[in-house]
Amino acid sequence: MHLYNAWLPPPVADATKKEKESFAGVLSSVKESYLVDDPESVYSTLKWISVINLFIKAKSEVSLEDVASLVEFGLQVFHASQDKLYAQVRWGNVLVSLLNKFRKKLTLKVDWRPFYDNLIQTHFTRNTGPEGWRVRQRHFETVTSLVRSCRRFFPPGSAHEIWSEFRSLLENPWHNSVFEGSGFVRLFLPTNLNNEDFYSREWINTCILQWDSIPNCQFWNSQWAAIMARVIKNYKSKDWEDLLPEIFSRFLNMFEVPVASGGGSYPFSIDVPRNTRFLFSNRSHTPSKAIAKSIVYLLKPGSLAQQHFEKLVNLLEQYYHPSNGGRWTYSLERFLFHLVYTFQKRLQQEKEKPDKQIELCLGQSERESFVSTVLKLIDRGQYSKNENLSETVAAATSILSYVEPSLVLPFLVSRFHMALETMTATHQLKTAVTSVAFSGRSLFFMSLSASPMETDDINDADMFRDLLMISLTNALLGMDANDPPKTLATMQLIGSIFSNMATLDDDTDSLSFMPAERFSEWLDEFLCRLFSLLQHLEPSSVLNEDVHSPATSGTFLVEDGPQYFCMLEILFGRLSRSLYNQAIKKVSKFLKTNILPGAIAEVGLLCCACIHSNPELAVNHLVEPLLSSVISSLKGIPLTGFGGSGNFTTPSLNKARATLSPALETSIDYQLKVLSIAISYGGPSLLHYKDQFKEAIHSAFESPSWKVNIAGDQVLRSLLGSLVLYYPVDQYKSVSRHSSLTPLEEWISIKDFSNDEAFTGPKWHIPSDEEIQFANDLLNLHLNSALDELLKICQGNEKDHLKVTLLRIDSSLQGVLSCLPDFIPSFRNGKVDPPFLIAGATGASVGSTRLREKAANIIHIASKYLLEKKSDDSILLLLLIRIIEALGNYGSSEYEEWSNHRQAWKLESVAIIEPPVNFIVPSHSKGKKRPRWALIDKAYMHNTWRTSQASYHLFRTSKNASPSDHVNVLMDDLLNLSVHNYDTVRTLAGRSLVKMIKRWPSLIAKCVLTFTENLRNPGSPEYAVLGSCAVLGTQTVLKHLTLEPKSFSSFLLGILLSSHHESLKTQKAINSLFVKYNIYFAGISRNIFQKSADHSGTDFASLVSEIGSMSFESTNLHWRYNLMANRVLLLLAMSSRNEPNLSSKILSEAAGHFLKNLKSQLPQTRILAISALNMLLKESPYKLSAEQQVVAARDLQENTKSSLEGTLSNIFQEEGFFSETFDSLSNVHIIGDTENSSSRGHENSSFQSLADKSITRFYFDFSSSWPRTPTWISFFGSDTFYSSFARIFKRLVQECGAPVLLSLKSALEEFVNAKERSKQCVAAEAFAGLLHADVIGLVEAWDSWMMVQLQNILLAPSVESIPEWAACIRYAVTGKGKYGMKVPLLRQRILDCLIEPLPQTVTTTVVAKRYSFLSAALIEVSPPRMPLSEIQLHHKLLQELLDKMSHPTAHVREAIAIALSVLCSNIRLHASFNTPEEGNSMINGKHGKSWDQLLQERASELVVAIQNANPSDNLENLAEMNALSGSDSNSPDDVQWMETLFHFVISLMKSGRSAFLLDVLVGFLHPVISLQETSNKDLSILAKAAFELLKWRIFTNGHLRKAVSILLSSAEDPNWRTRSATLTFLRSFMYRHTFILSNDEKQKIWKTVEKLLTDNQVEVREHAAAVLAGLMKGEDGELSKDFRERAYSEALKLQKRRKQRSSSSGPSIASVHGRVLALVACVLSVPYDMPSWLPEHATLLARFVGEPSPVKTTVTKAVAEFRRTHADTWSVQKDSFTEEQLEVLADTSSSSSYFA
Repeated sequence: MHLYNAWLPPPVADATKKEKESFAGVLSSVKESYLVDDPESVYSTLKWISVINLFIKAKSEVSLEDVASLVEFGLQVFHASQDKLYAQVRWGNVLVSLLNKFRKKLTLKVDWRPFYDNLIQTHFTRNTGPEGWRVRQRHFETVTSLVRSCRRFFPPGSAHEIWSEFRSLLENPWHNSVFEGSGFVRLFLPTNLNNEDFYSREWINTCILQWDSIPNCQFWNSQWAAIMARVIKNYKSKDWEDLLPEIFSRFLNMFEVPVASGGGSYPFSIDVPRNTRFLFSNRSHTPSKAIAKSIVYLLKPGSLAQQHFEKLVNLLEQYYHPSNGGRWTYSLERFLFHLVYTFQKRLQQEKEKPDKQIELCLGQSERESFVSTVLKLIDRGQYSKNENLSETVAAATSILSYVEPSLVLPFLVSRFHMALETMTATHQLKTAVTSVAFSGRSLFFMSLSASPMETDDINDADMFRDLLMISLTNALLGMDANDPPKTLATMQLIGSIFSNMATLDDDTDSLSFMPAERFSEWLDEFLCRLFSLLQHLEPSSVLNEDVHSPATSGTFLVEDGPQYFCMLEILFGRLSRSLYNQAIKKVSKFLKTNILPGAIAEVGLLCCACIHSNPELAVNHLVEPLLSSVISSLKGIPLTGFGGSGNFTTPSLNKARATLSPALETSIDYQLKVLSIAISYGGPSLLHYKDQFKEAIHSAFESPSWKVNIAGDQVLRSLLGSLVLYYPVDQYKSVSRHSSLTPLEEWISIKDFSNDEAFTGPKWHIPSDEEIQFANDLLNLHLNSALDELLKICQGNEKDHLKVTLLRIDSSLQGVLSCLPDFIPSFRNGKVDPPFLIAGATGASVGSTRLREKAANIIHIASKYLLEKKSDDSILLLLLIRIIEALGNYGSSEYEEWSNHRQAWKLESVAIIEPPVNFIVPSHSKGKKRPRWALIDKAYMHNTWRTSQASYHLFRTSKNASPSDHVNVLMDDLLNLSVHNYDTVRTLAGRSLVKMIKRWPSLIAKCVLTFTENLRNPGSPEYAVLGSCAVLGTQTVLKHLTLEPKSFSSFLLGILLSSHHESLKTQKAINSLFVKYNIYFAGISRNIFQKSADHSGTDFASLVSEIGSMSFESTNLHWRYNLMANRVLLLLAMSSRNEPNLSSKILSEAAGHFLKNLKSQLPQTRILAISALNMLLKESPYKLSAEQQVVAARDLQENTKSSLEGTLSNIFQEEGFFSETFDSLSNVHIIGDTENSSSRGHENSSFQSLADKSITRFYFDFSSSWPRTPTWISFFGSDTFYSSFARIFKRLVQECGAPVLLSLKSALEEFVNAKERSKQCVAAEAFAGLLHADVIGLVEAWDSWMMVQLQNILLAPSVESIPEWAACIRYAVTGKGKYGMKVPLLRQRILDCLIEPLPQTVTTTVVAKRYSFLSAALIEVSPPRMPLSEIQLHHKLLQELLDKMSHPTAHVREAIAIALSVLCSNIRLHASFNTPEEGNSMINGKHGKSWDQLLQERASELVVAIQNANPSDNLENLAEMNALSGSDSNSPDDVQWMETLFHFVISLMKSGRSAFLLDVLVGFLHPVISLQETSNKDLSILAKAAFELLKWRIFTNGHLRKAVSILLSSAEDPNWRTRSATLTFLRSFMYRHTFILSNDEKQKIWKTVEKLLTDNQVEVREHAAAVLAGLMKGEDGELSKDFRERAYSEALKLQKRRKQRSSSSGPSIASVHGRVLALVACVLSVPYDMPSWLPEHATLLARFVGEPSPVKTTVTKAVAEFRRTHADTWSVQKDSFTEEQLEVLADTSSSSSYFA
């Protein structure tokens, strides 16, 4: 049995034993309600889903066989209801929770294929149904999480099938299907034991290659990283050693952090299509979780992974420092979090199954090195300005302190002391206090368990003991009314420390860290501080005088979390008797002497904690004085007689109203409210004061002040609650001691719990007979008699009296909650034993059902009276609604209490969790341990939740139970109240009403009919419409509409016939209701289509025609209503597809209707028509499939006709139909004045609001988005070419064949030559659709007129419409089929037409246009499968481009470069799939060299030429240069050729196609680096752009060697600017490749940079020092140690030599400067730490301050920087220096004074 259930109150706990049977009963009813041969019957199983969820949430004991059979049945139902998305969502979710809960106990075999088919059919194909996008999105989420839960059950061999299924999608990395493919692979690949043999080494290598093919795309990275992480985790015995550098290099580069001075994010990230991102939801951050998981599971004894991990941390740690925050902080924080949590998980698994291979488990040394590495990150991030990071750091410290206390705790101690001493950074204290609170338990363990054997431990133990003591004493100072965060942290600390101690006793010396007498002083001091804190609190808001205001509106102590109350409860619970007496006297005195209206809740909770801990004693000290003071204050007040004494007579009412003085009112109010909070857990000890309570409550209700009335109401409520409810009594007492360390309390883990140890469970308050008797008396006084008075009043007329009477009724009902028995439902077949689902009760039963029924009847009368006479008094109405809610919705107040409590506890503090892995004390548990009080709290809440649910679902599922008549009358009242003209009244009533109809579904129909009538009725006022819309828009109602024909038609007609409501508010409400209906539209169930037997409801066909008639423009409806009518028509038409006797007629009418709508005057309706046609035109009989293209088209003429063809062809053969349509469509295109306006919005976003979009668009528009390949070229306009328009024309042609081509021809010719750009857009769309249609007769049309048309377009001189026409070409050659593999009919012909050479006379615009058309077409070609003709075309074009590279016009050069980048990458990718065949001869150019060699050689020749042509920097070389170079060296051709080359590099990098051309890119490194600064401005700008992009590229093995050698030679280039640029490049290059560079390469680079320290150009020298400092940060090995020692000794020698002789004859300035710079590099390489060597280096550096400039400035700058970075921790770090050294440092930094 689960711990929470075993610890329920005894009466409830007994009842839970029946749950096993009731679950079996539910299971059989579910199976009965589903008929295998009737798929519609799935709807009747849905009502059981919430019941099954109940059992899961209640943690009931159910038999495993039942669960297994339920899961199998559920999967069967899930797969059977393929097209019913809503049903699949509900079943899917319940299956997910079952599978996750019982995953380890079930044995299933689940097949993966049906899930995949389901996903494809619903989300990745075009025949999507009409369901709203919210439903679809939820469906996708459900199916994917279901797949994740089922993955572990996939049978052997699945992995192989899945991989071969998706392998083909991954072929072409420049097509969007590759993203889908990777998403599917990640989703489906199982890593269970059955499939282990699939993951061979070859497979892993293939994966890594595949991963390489797309650089810099976080979506792609996260898919592959997740797959790798799962493989690494689940197959521990695999050997990863030789892949480690490669893998860690990936990990490092996935963190987007700024290296050197670069940017912090990818300069060009590959765009993943919106729908893929949305479906395979991935946050586009670094996949921190996958990285952390991989790293933790790669660690093994003897593995190199730990070293690599340390290196990774060395590089990343600086970004954790508070001064280096940025957008990367989030992913770094997650990284730390997952590292620690995964590590803890791994240790726990190895503890549980210790017999597994020992050599793979982590030993002591591995644990130590891991913890010390992570401590570096913790150290940096501890005081981060980012809240999340500092929280995570504190939690990580806590977890690790149980693993390696000897490393973590001393660190914690020193940090705490530092925070106490700091004067400047006060925010550190809060963080430090939180860290101690989180690690309190491990500190205790360490201070107590240190054995006396090991002496050094003793000091440690003392240190920890002192820390606890210091933190407790400092905690007193931390309570400060002006600093809420610090105060709460302090309270958390006190709570955490006392949760650990068994008791606070004063006679024994068990309190190891604080002697007893000290403790009683501490307690006094604590209470003083607490009282002064309470006196200075400021209430957060003015109390509003309203029934709803809770007992108080608390200050931050109550609002911001449970720390305050918890701390008090724990403290008072643990005090020994004498200490408790000491405390209670102080509290009592404080209470008598202060009245603090600003801190009611806080003082109340203080008393409540005292009473909870020891009710007998505390009641005398606290309750008695409050009661007597209230009674005496109320004595002298004139009474109103409303309090239930029944003595009100008419004359007494006519006297002048007596009032209270404000001061008296406030004090009485304060005392009553404190009393009400204090007695919550009083129980039987309150019985002594029975009569005083009655009197106080009576007088409070009789008082003339409304404030006092409300306070009295709260006392009554609280009193009833503490008498009859169940609540734990000894929650905070300590019961069991820790087994080995007696002063500590033993904490408990839920998972280790078994039934025999229930003795530690809570002691519950079970009401005694006396208490029940007292409660019944109170109910008689304030409920029964109040009801009688209410009845009298309703016949008279008296407002104030009404108010108090309703208040009394309300508070009685709220007090007893569900202890007052519920109404008994009426059963059709006589009386039935009430069914039973799960157990739950709030308390003992009081009153009777009859009392509830009496109340319902009288309230019904009262509500009629109020609505007639007092409908403007909102206080009365709100009271009334709360009473109805309490009467009608049994258990709802418990539910609210539970959900509020859940909110308060949602952040479960790490302070009260002891992780399952604990290396300090030899005990390991299966799960987290928590203190007993926290678990009791959870059990208490669990009981509250059970109560609210126990009866809620009982009658929802049974057919023959209907609500009792009392519920019906209450519902009628709510129906009237929910359309009241006050907003607050409406919303409250609406909420109650929805709860009621959810519990009794048979009432929904009545609701819908009533409310839709309000919408139709022209006379209904604005507020009635608003109220109706609010209820109709709820899920409960919308779900009901799919099943019930009458409600369905009245709902739709109600909305469509409501256009007479003029006001803005009503229109907005109706509109948003309609949008909601669309978003959640879940299809229509079968029984709506059936003709109703009694012909009462409208049947479906007539409903369609009625709505159809509203959707024409002639009806003069407002455009939005026209739009809604059209949308409904479309939904109905699509839902009726599967109804054979209806569909064809409805569909063809609808298609015709929407085709006409294309030329509608209303822009929104046109857009909807486009969506509609895209969905309705789908038979396409004229389309040629691949096999038929060969067969002569003659035989196909007899082919079937489309069912829509007749209707459609009549329409489009009308005269001028298409030109009108084009005209109206062109108005949808809004072309901004600024061409590339920054908003690259989605289609025509400019005039559509979001609401309209969700009506006019379909989910589907968004899922099959075009283009299917990434777009990165700036002059392709994807903004103005709407592929959905193109698709309609394509579908029309496919649906109706060649006649469409003819009718379109003339309109096209007219629009192609139009002047307006928007008309050209439409023409481009229509033309694209035709070219891509592949129908019979298309080839003939191409030959006769299309080809000529295309040539005209190409030669037209206009510039601005190039983007649309490029997109048109791109659309026309797009591959067919889902993954773009099949070649469209006209592709070859279009390409041939484009490659024809242009006439000589055309303008450069046309030349550029042709190249951009070509690149647009070639992007869409699929390289792995190019036919021979396309390969030949590629080579032919390649020759042409290579010859034209130095074209004189700039924009033509850019177009050529882009086309060249697409061409070359296509050729390379094709070659990687196919071995070169006879096409070989074509690759080589004129000179017999291949294009890549040719480019590289030409580039290196030209660099020299261009550089020489530059005016050189060194004047003395000028003469020689001129002599050498011929006059032709600076021909403009060279520069232009070079510009084209740079464009080529930039385009390759931006398009993400660089992976296949690395060798070429490496070859261009030298030109890019050398030409950063030339006299030619444009060339240098391009070179810089290419340089920035190349910095991000990672080079792999062979290319890496080559790159290193090129960089080394550039570093020795004669031109100093080149040397400087090389250094810049080296910084990022070394960072990116640090894992994969070999040692000797690193040494070479290091030596080269060192050499540049003494370069003769001062800029280069300083730059080299900065690079070296960066290198030393990452490379913490021999190299840097060696360099440091050398730098120190050289500088020391120099220093000595300087002292000996005058400086005139010394070494050159450059070499002095070089040696000083070497020191600078060392000092700056550790910005925040203080290693042992640093003081000497820093001091030596400071001694060079006397040198002449540039050395002097370098020294002062470096020392200043050193001071700045060490300022935070200087107070501690300065101890590393000697006095003398500090003086030397001080000399440099003090600047000489002005006046000296």
